[in-house]
Formats: sequence, structure tokens, C-alpha cells
Amino acid sequence: MSTYNKTPFFSIAGKAFTGWDSIIEELNLKINNSNANRRILVVECYQGVNHDELISSFSRLNASVFINSEEAFYSEEKISELTYPDVTDDAIFGFITRLNYIDFLNSEKVEKLRAKIKNAAGLVVVYGHAASLIAEDYDCLVYADMARWEIQLRQRSHEINNIGLKNTVEEPGIQYKRSFFVDWRVCDRLKQQLFEKADYWLDTNKKNEPKMVAAQTLLDGLTAVSKSPFRVVPYFDPGPWGGQWMKEVIGLDKSKSNYAWSFDGVPEENSLLLELDGEIIEIPSINLVFYKSTELLGAPVESRFGKEFPIRFDFLDTMDGGNLSLQVHPTTQYIREKFGMNYTQDESYYMLDAKPDATVFLGLKTGCNSEEMLSGLKKSQETGSSFDAEKYVNVFPAKKHDHFLIPNGTIHCSGTNGMVLEISATPYIFTFKLYDWGRMGLNGKPRAINIAHGEQVINWSTDTEYCIENLVDQVKQVGEGDGWREERTGLHKTQFIETRRHWFTKKVLHQTGDSVNVLNLVEGEEAIVESPANIFKPFVVHYAETFIVPAAVGEYSIRPFGASKGKECATIKAYVRHKA
Repeated sequence: MSTYNKTPFFSIAGKAFTGWDSIIEELNLKINNSNANRRILVVECYQGVNHDELISSFSRLNASVFINSEEAFYSEEKISELTYPDVTDDAIFGFITRLNYIDFLNSEKVEKLRAKIKNAAGLVVVYGHAASLIAEDYDCLVYADMARWEIQLRQRSHEINNIGLKNTVEEPGIQYKRSFFVDWRVCDRLKQQLFEKADYWLDTNKKNEPKMVAAQTLLDGLTAVSKSPFRVVPYFDPGPWGGQWMKEVIGLDKSKSNYAWSFDGVPEENSLLLELDGEIIEIPSINLVFYKSTELLGAPVESRFGKEFPIRFDFLDTMDGGNLSLQVHPTTQYIREKFGMNYTQDESYYMLDAKPDATVFLGLKTGCNSEEMLSGLKKSQETGSSFDAEKYVNVFPAKKHDHFLIPNGTIHCSGTNGMVLEISATPYIFTFKLYDWGRMGLNGKPRAINIAHGEQVINWSTDTEYCIENLVDQVKQVGEGDGWREERTGLHKTQFIETRRHWFTKKVLHQTGDSVNVLNLVEGEEAIVESPANIFKPFVVHYAETFIVPAAVGEYSIRPFGASKGKECATIKAYVRHKA
């Protein structure tokens, strides 16, 4: 039976208001605790909330005036024109927008709504995207939040629109691209200004099952999380190359054809579950990054990356599956110029498990003819003919606990029968597929191939000798003690992430070193994370679980626990390199 916890939560103090009856009752008490002639309630919304449900429910407050912020937005045609430079015509990639909510609003319409608010008596509810910008002053602010994975699921089922549009019929991938490059950036910029202004935070992730907490309760909870190890909520997704390992080891639905990906350490995408007196609320874990960035990331990391979480852990399962697409990631210069990202998607493959015939495609064979290879790739894309990848790309055998380093510009992919723990920088959609083995996507359509981008960034110097000397399992022991040893496993000198593996049968001490630490228990059934200074409660992790240790924790220890007592365990740890 799997011990992997698919719904980890962090317990905090406070009370949750569960269900619309409880929420409306609380808001009535809050709003009516005033003798003012006009009382203004603002409901600010993240992209993806169910507007029909929320409007219907907040209408129960019997406001004298109910204003929907969409009345102030420019027309769909205008918004499409405004956002086109960031959305682009590309099927996958856009440009990180520099727009803010104010750019979506028609100033004349805003002024009319403000006059309507000013002339009103009794309760005024201003609801929707940018509602807090339309109401210049308010008595109560509720932030209706939404997790990004739930947004993606709603896009796939054609339930929601992008901001300012009526586009539920659009392809989910196109909706997701607009969310990634435009909507989420716009929402997040406003959200960061509202942590100290909101009165309540509303969890809208389950339809007709809302949960609300006082904003101060949330902020106190995030403060507590920033001082303790924690896990985010993993999610799992099938793919055309997906495997069977996660079904067995993690305990997933065996009726599904496969699982290809698991995202178990991506605060940009994952959720954080907070438990309050038996009730669980779900918030985007990016909220923690925004609100407690220094404590979480460490001052040197925050100075370098801002309020972004730069390290990503995820799973790629090809056990009894297929090869990933042959791919390459952009250089830093290319990703900045073409897509507006500040840093690129450097990667590594840590082999969590492997069958005897597992392989990794990595780098180019010495003497590779670049023109011939690109010509073959383009011919395959145009005609559907096969491409002889092994003629040009190195294929290395891969065994459990090997670590393959993949700097940007390096052609690579996992072969079949491997279980990869991918340790990488966070810009997670910038993969230029060069060849996909003639497969169709799960929607029955060919997946997008990006040779035009890829050929601009391939590092043709990563030949066989270079890969063997620099990228394939570069393990070096750097420390040992009573019952433990520490190994450096990478990453490459051009990458900003450092990785260390600890093998231990007894307690081993760690130090965050002014950087957030991201770890996975890669060997052993259970381990316990403890604070020598007792600044957090003991934290138990299980095999294959990713967990995050905020920089503010400082010193912590890990030792075998439960079923692993007396046995050897291992963790892989990633952190951001920086000079003292």
C-alpha cells in the first residue's frame, strides 16, 4: 500500500466559514456593524472563479446596488487587440505581459460606476475582476481565490473564460497560454497589493463548497508556514508517453491509461492546504511566495529572482511507456528576448527508478552534422516521416540514482522505462520539441513541434565527450560523519541550482544557507525532519515525497523514521548557489 500523501496539509490557528450560509451570515455581521449611510463590499476575483455561483451567492446580501466589474471593461475586440502582442499567434508560446488591470478598464465607464457608487445608499456590492480598483473606497474586501490546477481543469471542460473575454469554446491549450502569459500575471500583480487590505480570503476551488477565512488568519498561517518544512499539493496528469510507475508507488487510479507527469514541488502551479480546526482550505501556494518571499526564499535568492520560486521538482514517468519528445530549452538570452522571462529552464534528470533497459538521450554524438540533422528534423515535421534520433543524439544507459545534467541548449529526453525526478529551474513550459516519434497527443491531434525555435538555441558543442565529462552522473563525495555521507551530484557550472545527496542511517544535519531548500526522499520508506532549536514541529516525509524547507528555518536535521529505522535512506536536496 502506498504511503505517499497526495493531500498534505499544514495546520494553523483560526476558524473557517464553510458554505454560503455561513459566509453570508459572517459578511452580514461585518457589513452591518456600521451606521454609515453607504457601506461598500468589494469582491475581488482571480481568473477562473465560477462567476454565476459567486454572483448568485453574494446577491443574497440584498445590496441596494450590485455592480459587476465587467461593465467597466473594454470590449472583447479591444482586449484581444490589447493583449495580442503578448498572446501572439503561436500555439504554445507568448510574451510575459507588462499589462495591469487598469489597462483593461475603460476610464469613462469606471467614472460612471464610481458616480453610481457615490450616489447610492445602503449596501453596495462591487464584484469581479479589478473590483477593488473600481471602488475607490470600501468597507470590506473579500478576495475570491483560485488554484491554477483547478483553472486548467475548468479550461479543459470549457467552463470558464479568460479575463475580459467570452471564450469558453476556445481550445484549452489556447486558454491556458493566455492565462500563463497574461491573466495570471495581471491577477498576481493586483493580488500582491491586497494581502494587507483584504478582510477575508475565499477558497472557491470546489463548486458550491466555498470556504472563507479572515485575512489575518490567512496571513498568520502563511507566516507560520514560512518557518517550517511543508509540502504543496501534488497533481498528476496523463500524457502520450506516460508510464505505470506512479500508479503503483503513489497509489493513483489504475483505470487510467497512464500518468506522465506529477507536479509535487512547483509553488507557481501547486496549491497549499491549510487546516483550521478540522476544515481544510486550499490556496495557491504562490501566495506564500508573494507574502513571505524573504523568509521562504532567503534574501540573496529574493534579490536575484524577486517574488518567484526558482526551483521546480516534478516527475516524468516512462515506465512501460514511451520516450519523451526529443527537445531543447532556450538560452537565457533567447527566453528574455522572445518570451519576457528573466531566467531559463535549465534542467536535470535524477533517476528515481529505472528498468535495466532504461536510457536517457543527452547531447549530440561527436561529429554530428548539424545541417543534416536539422534537415532530417524538418523533413519529419513536414512529411510525418521517421527521424533517426540515435544517429545524431547520444543515448546513455540510465540506472536508479543516476543524475543527468541538462544545461539550456542541450538536446535531451528521457527514454522509456525510466522514472525521472526532474530537478530544474521553474519556467516550466519553455520546451522546444524537435521530434515526437510520430505520436499524437491525447486529443488525437499532433503535438506542436518547435524546430524554428529549437534550432536557434541548440548548443552544438555538447558532444559525446563533453557529456561524459560534464553531464552524466557527476557525483563527488564532499562530506561524511557518523551514519551519513554527503555527495555533490550537480548541477552544471552554468546552472544556478546546486544539488546534494545525503545517504544516512542516523541523524544528519542540514543548513539552508540563506536559500530555500527543496528535497525529495529518494530512498527509504520514511524520514523525519526536525529542528534542533525546536522552531517547528517534527515533520514526517515518505518515499518519493517532495518537501520544501524555507530559508528562514536555518538548521534542521533528517533521520530515518518509522519503517526506515535502522535502514539507509537518502534525500536529494536542491538550493540556489550564491556567494556569502
